[in-house]
Amino acid sequence: MSGQAVTLLAGGVVAGLVAGAATCTATQGGLLMGLADGRHGRDRALVGWFLAGRLVSYTLAGALLGLLGSAVSLPPQARAALLVAAGVTVAGFAVRLLRRGHGACAAPEPAAPSRRYKAPLLGAATVLVPCGVTLSVEMLAVSSGSPLAGAAAMAGFVAGTAPAFALLGYVLRRVSRTRLARLAGVVALAAGLWTAGSGISLGGWAATAAVPTPSITTGGPGAVRSVTVWATREGYRPAMVEARAGEPVDVVFKLLDRGCTGTVVIGGRDVAVPATVRLPPQPPGLLRYVCGMGMYTGFINFS
Repeated sequence: MSGQAVTLLAGGVVAGLVAGAATCTATQGGLLMGLADGRHGRDRALVGWFLAGRLVSYTLAGALLGLLGSAVSLPPQARAALLVAAGVTVAGFAVRLLRRGHGACAAPEPAAPSRRYKAPLLGAATVLVPCGVTLSVEMLAVSSGSPLAGAAAMAGFVAGTAPAFALLGYVLRRVSRTRLARLAGVVALAAGLWTAGSGISLGGWAATAAVPTPSITTGGPGAVRSVTVWATREGYRPAMVEARAGEPVDVVFKLLDRGCTGTVVIGGRDVAVPATVRLPPQPPGLLRYVCGMGMYTGFINFS
């Protein structure tokens, strides 16, 4: 393995352990609800198969990203649709858990053979619902220009988040056998609705204001007015900035913390922060932008 691949592997593990565990389990952990059915015996193995499927899909995706670069990255609208689909799927698992919550103390049923295939497929599907930190690791894979290095970065990230997913699977397995199953179902339902809402926000399907297509500069602000927005773990600060209508403006995005806000979607395009986005003259009103996962929103008020 090359030195670049080793470095990206280690970086992926660190990113998964430090930053990715919480965000990815919150965004993707709902898919584990499909395995939380109160059955004994194979439960532990099923979580292992879930993690194996996740490792394979992420490693293959990293190799493709390293080989083809941004040509295989999903546009914001496609990610938004996948987030909505994932949210609906998680909500469906939650409803199923709620419906059988009253029988949580019943005798366990033998595990169905088909569940051996369901577990790795659910794990593999998590690559279609990337969390904010995943997007940063995918950008590393793209910039590596190497299939091996890209695969190493993504595989390391999965390894770093594996303990959190294993713990979540253990908790879900225990809870699904108790009367707390209804509470777990309510939490999962909320997570599913939140995920679907993030997809709707990312797609701009609930927004009423039109968003223009900006031109992006790679250097610093030019000879026009500029406003500065900081990307933090908690969102964009300030959440709303003021600009003059009828004049071009440079929106200078600066990175304070790594996370979902490290990618901003404006004008239907992904922009890696830090960056300067030059907007053409705008009419009075609000212009909306979101983070790469639709979780955090910011506004520019043209007046």
